[in-house]
Amino acid sequence: MTMDVELQVIGSALRAIAEEMGAVLVRSAFSANIKERRDCSTALFDERGRMVVQAEHIPVHLGAMPDAVAAVMHLPGELWILNDPYTGGTHLPDVTLVSRTALGYAVSRAHHADVGGMEPASLPAFSRELYQEGLIIPPTPLTDEVLELFVANARTPDERRGDLRAQMAAHRFAARRVDELCERRGRERVAAAMDELYAYSERMVRAAIARLPDGRRTAEDVVESVTGDIRIRATVEVDGDDIRIDFDGTGPQDEHNLNCPLSVTRSACYFVVRCLTEPDLPASGGAFAPVTVTAPEGCLVNARPPAAVVAGNTETSSRIVDVVFAAFGDYAQGQGTMNNVALGNDRFTYYETIGGGQGACADADGPSGVHVAMSNTLITPVEALELSYPLRVERWELRRGSGGEGAHRGGDGVVRELRVLEDCRLSVLAERRAHAPRGAAGGGDGARGRTLVNGEEQPAKVTLPLRRGDVVRIETPGGGGRG
Repeated sequence: MTMDVELQVIGSALRAIAEEMGAVLVRSAFSANIKERRDCSTALFDERGRMVVQAEHIPVHLGAMPDAVAAVMHLPGELWILNDPYTGGTHLPDVTLVSRTALGYAVSRAHHADVGGMEPASLPAFSRELYQEGLIIPPTPLTDEVLELFVANARTPDERRGDLRAQMAAHRFAARRVDELCERRGRERVAAAMDELYAYSERMVRAAIARLPDGRRTAEDVVESVTGDIRIRATVEVDGDDIRIDFDGTGPQDEHNLNCPLSVTRSACYFVVRCLTEPDLPASGGAFAPVTVTAPEGCLVNARPPAAVVAGNTETSSRIVDVVFAAFGDYAQGQGTMNNVALGNDRFTYYETIGGGQGACADADGPSGVHVAMSNTLITPVEALELSYPLRVERWELRRGSGGEGAHRGGDGVVRELRVLEDCRLSVLAERRAHAPRGAAGGGDGARGRTLVNGEEQPAKVTLPLRRGDVVRIETPGGGGRG
């Protein structure tokens, strides 16, 4: 077998392990957020802590994973847990496990529907410090005692224990599959293939960057903070086969929770570069090697601890994508928000994000009612939601006409209407309520989103109590049109 063929065979085997890790996690999980919405990600790393293969899961998870591996590499043990956004995490509900394999490390990251904090489902709209958002876990060996400590700080302990054990099962599976691959192909040959897969991704992306015109462009946009708009400004410089993205001029970190640790900012930038260079390339950390991301310390996209971050991971990361795309060219914007909805009390916690309209392309209308960009999740099916939680779906439909006009129309948003069947708390973290997604090349803007409770319009970020029978209605934004 020639080296090129063998590299493809081993590369496919490694990618299959990462995908199967995700399948084990999804099938074993207790919560609808993981087993139905698939809000989780998996990847394999080499001995040097470089990401070699990743499953096609959540972009905001995957770009930040290398920081998590770097945080545990010199700790004792074989299995570690963390969620601290300032030491390799994203936001506190995203719980990361890292384990040793015969060739390096396996990583999983899954969004747990409650990790404590001031509000059920751990997505408070008005948190000001990280401590208010839930239990903070620095990089720590995962023992039975640590597992019980984690569970004791959640409102839904049985579900949390089940989801965490599902992650552990995925890691045991990965270790076994890596051992089998080494036995079939030889450890040294597989390790050499991992080196080459990383290098190949870097070569392909560098070649694609070299085809882009050199130069520097700047773009900016705003996020809708509780206290007013905060500017995000990005300067993109293409120089040969390198890209530098700098956020000098971005506003200061938010008093509330729209802040990003730099790892999340990098994730958003990596996503854009991958879209514009080699989107079909099986991704590995090598694809990100040509990209340098910098931001002033203490700004919105490189916040200092203990700044609250729960909406930075979802909402600010989405706006970073918009801004970096705008710096590369005139692109119609998608909905630019994940429309986070959290409901819960001391008996249940439920979390979902809701898709919307995406921007039109130069040769096609934008897709309707989908998640792209930093999220890649599904919606919870009506039957699964109503079976598992005291909620009833009253309306679930496309928001017709919400996409921007143009030679190619923007995609339509959706309407999601939920009736609560027992008293609970609601938190919504959303964007594009004050500023519409922009069209391109003369195309019209998409419709702004709306959040209503019993018919009364709410701000972009809201936390409030609900009584049995109350109705929450989310109308997600449409995408911008083009031409």
